[in-house]
Amino acid sequence: MPERYHIHVAAMPGRFHRVGKFGSVDWREDCSRCTNCVKPRCQYDVYKKEGIHNRDAAAPTPPLYECKACFSCVQGCTKGLLALAINPEYLAMGDEYWTPDLIAATWNQADAGRIPVSGAGYRGRFCGPGFDSIWTDMSEIVRPTRDGIHGREYISTMVEIGEKPLRLDFSPAGAMLTSEAALVEVPMPAILDLPPWPMAGSDLDRARLAAAKALKVLAVAAPESVAAAPEDQMPYAVPVVEADSAARWADVLKQVRMVEVEGGPDVLAAAEKARAVKPELLVGVRLDLAPGVADRVIDLAARGLKVFHLGADLHGRQKGAERPRHIKDALREVHGRLVSAGIRDEVTLIIAGGIGLPEHMAKAIICGADLVAVDVPLLVALGCRVCRGAHAEDRVDDSTATPQRVTMPPGEEEHAQANDGAGMPPGHCPAEIENADVPYAAQRMVNLMGAWHSQLIEVLGAMGIREVRRLRGEVGRAMFLEDIEREAFGDLVRK
Repeated sequence: MPERYHIHVAAMPGRFHRVGKFGSVDWREDCSRCTNCVKPRCQYDVYKKEGIHNRDAAAPTPPLYECKACFSCVQGCTKGLLALAINPEYLAMGDEYWTPDLIAATWNQADAGRIPVSGAGYRGRFCGPGFDSIWTDMSEIVRPTRDGIHGREYISTMVEIGEKPLRLDFSPAGAMLTSEAALVEVPMPAILDLPPWPMAGSDLDRARLAAAKALKVLAVAAPESVAAAPEDQMPYAVPVVEADSAARWADVLKQVRMVEVEGGPDVLAAAEKARAVKPELLVGVRLDLAPGVADRVIDLAARGLKVFHLGADLHGRQKGAERPRHIKDALREVHGRLVSAGIRDEVTLIIAGGIGLPEHMAKAIICGADLVAVDVPLLVALGCRVCRGAHAEDRVDDSTATPQRVTMPPGEEEHAQANDGAGMPPGHCPAEIENADVPYAAQRMVNLMGAWHSQLIEVLGAMGIREVRRLRGEVGRAMFLEDIEREAFGDLVRK
């Protein structure tokens, strides 16, 4: 049995000001100064911390917003002077996909690598668009002592990237004729991807490579950053090159195990030039998850390319489509086409875009992916708020079945761009993540992926699955809202 994979997380509080969800409203004019005031009895010491914070001359002007919304002070105040309110700055974070709750949960996971737990339980919707329309099979959840992160049974999360031959051929003398497969093993089904929008400086690339080494996974980076990386990080780096730059980065390609090439018209030439530098080099192709990508994948697979990095938009929808579909639908089509062609096991599919929660990783694998590429959550772990003004062109309205571009009220988009999410100058990141120290940023990324890995193991254990490779394409271990509605209401005709 392989060694149990373990991610070493460590507490790393965020260096940015945390935007909280709740704040207390205190009407002190009618306070009777009771001896049994509820404020000193707050079990989270919120009022005490806020008092110290407000008296500190060096403290930032924004309030702490550390209220946990337990409502004990609201219910216990004899004069009814206390109330809770939602922080408007909290509601302004992100958009309809990267919600404030998702961003806050990512911050909490990056703090110490722990699974987020809500004592109040889940009180939201039980279904929604995209990944929220999939329910996973939890029939084995009754065995907590055997499964999950605290169980005694081993659950493998290791996957292979590369061509896996369907059979082995041997000569009459017993010599193996099949070429040795060039596989890269990663201990969890995730790689660290490039940021979805341009970021200043190369420290984020350095932090991502350092985190990949600690996690023993792969990190996609610009070849310039890979060339400047320490030698011990090279096995975990995946540079992105083009046909006209493959020869220029020959020294880099000789030291890495995998390279990615852009899926343009000269993709085959780029792959050949990369392999000419190092024949055993694993070559992946970056393609947009667009209509017709299944045909493109099958065609390139027939020409010898077996690893495909399919990228959706920030909200996990197809690119370049008039009516874009979500990853779960587009990916099932690609997976099904490969199965029909009889080459599914030869091909590795890496899916990117809209992967914001660990459950998205498991659900993407159910829909046919081998592993996922994580991009935006790595930035959120460093304090990114997915500012509305910075990426307005990527927002779609998920409230309807047919995605539509979000139209902001007149003047609001200009205001958002001018303030960039937090009253900052245009183009300025409120969390200043581009200035984060490499050790700090790397540890926050490791903590986040550690929490994701623990939750993936919990999902696999609840499903009774011993290794994540068995989860790929197992749509029978999940329920899809569309299938349930079709089964329940398919015989009803709308007029």
